[in-house]
Amino acid sequence: MRATLSIFGDIERFAADLYDFRYPITAALVVAALVGVVLAYRAGAHRLLWRHRLAAAVAGTPLLIVAVLAGNYLLSPLWERSFLEESSPIAEAAAPSTGSTQAPSTGSGQAFAARTTHKGEFEGADSFHFGRGQASLIETAPGKYVLRFENFSVRNGPDLFVYLSPNPDGYDSKAVNLGGLKATDGSFNYDVSADVDVSQVRSVVIWCRQFTVLFAHAALVRQ
Repeated sequence: MRATLSIFGDIERFAADLYDFRYPITAALVVAALVGVVLAYRAGAHRLLWRHRLAAAVAGTPLLIVAVLAGNYLLSPLWERSFLEESSPIAEAAAPSTGSTQAPSTGSGQAFAARTTHKGEFEGADSFHFGRGQASLIETAPGKYVLRFENFSVRNGPDLFVYLSPNPDGYDSKAVNLGGLKATDGSFNYDVSADVDVSQVRSVVIWCRQFTVLFAHAALVRQ
């Protein structure tokens, strides 16, 4: 199963390399399809299919069902978009509190002020896997962090997840999974577990887990 998914990933990466040539390739495929239909018609393929229409239906129906289901799973995310807008932890910390809960302390008696410790700009893996926006690690309390996406947008795809990686160039086997991508567009947050050593974090990664394909990443710089 894993080998099959790896093949899908290789095909997806190969298709991404051809993305810049999509218009001439599409035109060539359309012409090739039309030529194929004409040649098949002249060879009498339509009469053969009609004579064996029951066998053709029995063989063709399962193939059509599989093609539709696979195409819907693999291709529909490419044009499906979602939007989410969540408030910034820094803005929330600065807002007047209506409850009696006190702000976290630094230990010296002073209230802790939420601050951005790391920041970076998203970039897509290639011209097909576009990505843009800002990523920030925000310390909301001593030793407590939130990953913030701002003005974010990425190419959609199946099984996309967000990782904190020790590799500034993208995904790494030691990357920490923060969960599924909340939306393709917008500004939103991810809580970072207390056991994550943020001093080792070098990038934020949007990764297709099922097909092992990088969609976008943001190299993080300490502020």
